[in-house]
Amino acid sequence: MQQFFKQIYQYINPAVDPDMSAANQHWEQCLPTLWLLGKTGAGKSSLIQAVTGNTCVEIGNGFQPCTQTAYSYAFPEQNPILRFLDTRGLAEASYEPDEDIQACLQQSHALIVVMKAEEPEQGEVLSALSKIRKDNRIQSLLVVHTGCDSLASEYQAKQAIAYNQQQVEKIWGEEVDLVEVDFAYWQHVAEDQDQDQDQDQDQDQASYDHGQHALVNKLAQWLPVLYLLQGEQHQKDHEQRNFAKLQKEVLWYAGSAGATDAIPAVGLVTVPAIQGKMLHSLGAHYGVEWNRQRFVEFSGLLGSSFALKYLSKLGVRQLAKLIPVYGQTVGSAVAVAVSFAMTYAIGRAGCKYLYHLSKGEIVTRQDIQAVFEQALKQVKESQTNNETNH
Repeated sequence: MQQFFKQIYQYINPAVDPDMSAANQHWEQCLPTLWLLGKTGAGKSSLIQAVTGNTCVEIGNGFQPCTQTAYSYAFPEQNPILRFLDTRGLAEASYEPDEDIQACLQQSHALIVVMKAEEPEQGEVLSALSKIRKDNRIQSLLVVHTGCDSLASEYQAKQAIAYNQQQVEKIWGEEVDLVEVDFAYWQHVAEDQDQDQDQDQDQDQASYDHGQHALVNKLAQWLPVLYLLQGEQHQKDHEQRNFAKLQKEVLWYAGSAGATDAIPAVGLVTVPAIQGKMLHSLGAHYGVEWNRQRFVEFSGLLGSSFALKYLSKLGVRQLAKLIPVYGQTVGSAVAVAVSFAMTYAIGRAGCKYLYHLSKGEIVTRQDIQAVFEQALKQVKESQTNNETNH
């Protein structure tokens, strides 16, 4: 156990700065990715704004080309935890989307078809959807019907939505989940809000009206990172609000640890290094410099059996990955899940410890262990939720 803590500590120490670019690149290649399919003006930019809370992003602003006419947007721009894809040429004359479709198929984990309720002509979108269905790689599909409040009556809106939904389901060959949403209301509220903390919370609450809540909840069923972000929306105290500001960074480190641990034997070195770098970075955010005494105290608060449990799990995972067939399937999946969960929980517990330390307050073993266990529970719930919906 002493060797284990020594290994972690050397990466917390600012004097040690290992090159983690390969691990981070591997994670960014595996980012959870949502593919948006829809005509220009259907509301794809607004959907991204609703999911990420970034009201500045638009299709064409913040997106990077990944093929001739397909574009990618990573969120956040620094240390991303989520990616969106957009194929933008669907309504253009003489546009053949096969190359873009194949490129997006290789990167996407779920498909979102965005349809404006008042537009029954969806020929280009349906044609692309037919090609996607024939490939059969993407199983998760959600239809987002936008502009639902813009039609003259509720009856007209329901008729228009039902028509577009039937067209999609005819091609997909089965019933498809749908969400009805109107982004115009959310954008109006967002523009009227000031930037102080209390008003930001009011804005967050308002943004779930008119279908936003159902939309984000449905996507959170597919992507564990969104599920975890949702869990931090209603913070109860100042410490929790502070963690919410750093949660995306913790998730990025957790994703990097999980992704690199899928590679046989590599995780034994990279996972402790990533976790050490994470704790060092979190210390900087709280204005606290790690030293040996503080690290020993933090490790002790996690519990005397923590290192033993961690080491045993890490060793079993690495051995499992070296077993032919099993190691490359179940073994790697377990390694990814456990390393992600452990890194996230360590980061959450680290934020709790550093917050109270920065305030000169006492933090108890019970407090640290409770927040650590709660973080593990949240990750487990997110992963279970994801598996149930696939």
